[in-house]
Amino acid sequence: QLELAESGGGLVQPGESLRLSCTSSAFMFDYYGLGWFRQAPGKEREAVACISAKDHLPNYADSVKGRFTISRDNAKKTLYLQMSSLKPEDTAVYYCAADHGLLRECLLDSSDFGTWGQGTQVTVSS
Repeated sequence: QLELAESGGGLVQPGESLRLSCTSSAFMFDYYGLGWFRQAPGKEREAVACISAKDHLPNYADSVKGRFTISRDNAKKTLYLQMSSLKPEDTAVYYCAADHGLLRECLLDSSDFGTWGQGTQVTVSS
């Protein structure tokens, strides 16, 4: 079965950086679009960024554009989220997800993603 596992979360101060990783068990890893989502306490889950299977084209939420970078290493079956200039508003549980093998650019639509990791906590506080 396809499984996803996030790591790299932690406690950081505003302005600092953090890199999240997500390791996949997918046999055909390069066939899946991948995304990062987050959920803060009392709020709905929201899309952060995604990256397509074809051409590795990224898409970002406006709230993180210019600060976060999504990337993938198909040889390592790993998805990354490099986060810089972190703000307290970035505090949330971060989830990685795999789509249904759409083989097109990602649209930050959670309904396109069918497999989810357990999440990793990111806390930004002084």
